[in-house]
Amino acid sequence: MSSTRVLADRGDPRQARTGGERPLLKMSELSERSGVSPGTIRYYLREGLLGGGEDVVRTSRNMAYYPAEYVARIALIKRLQEERFMPLRVIRGALEDDPDRVQALIELEDRILERARASVEAGGRVSRREVADRYGVPRNVLDRLAEIGVLTPNQRGYERDDVKIIEAIASFRAGGYEETLGFTVYDTLRYRTTLQPLVEEEVGALLGRLAGEVDVERAMEMVAAGVEPLRELIGAMHSKLLLAELRRHRG
Repeated sequence: MSSTRVLADRGDPRQARTGGERPLLKMSELSERSGVSPGTIRYYLREGLLGGGEDVVRTSRNMAYYPAEYVARIALIKRLQEERFMPLRVIRGALEDDPDRVQALIELEDRILERARASVEAGGRVSRREVADRYGVPRNVLDRLAEIGVLTPNQRGYERDDVKIIEAIASFRAGGYEETLGFTVYDTLRYRTTLQPLVEEEVGALLGRLAGEVDVERAMEMVAAGVEPLRELIGAMHSKLLLAELRRHRG
């Protein structure tokens, strides 16, 4: 049996709801405020995406009133569908666990990505010609790095991290790491393949610990403050592990 409440009084129940009780909306008002069609909202209700329905006040077979909080919940569902491409069954599970935490997680993700995009744009891009002239890396090498996804240039050239990768490859080549000895651009895939699951785990841990626990601005400060120490940590641990592996081979 539905948990939707039914009122014997067929009048507008909002007139009797005073004090600290939540405001109610007609379906047409809920649709207008959320920007989602009534049919889609009813589908969300049937699928349990808006809770169990205990806060819906039904005054007749064809008339019901819905809590105004549904507006934010519907907007969140649409964002998860359209921006995160999440199926409804996954969204339902996430919202059942902790909808406030889901909202905080999305806000934090968006702010991090916004800041990252702004940083990339502020740093500008370096043209392909300038990169080739500055670092002396052959064009075919740069093209192959782009083909395998290590570099991601666009029409305006390379972003800051791409340039750092190219600079590192130029230093390797200058140090004697040549293709004649078997060192190729495909060696970079070893690092990307190894780093990908590490990064996925790192992002999950970072967002999981910060979202909903600290305010967004403080979380952004912590993310920014952790960038350089993380680079140093990874570099130092790589060096330590490299020496340990060389000693193991010698032994």
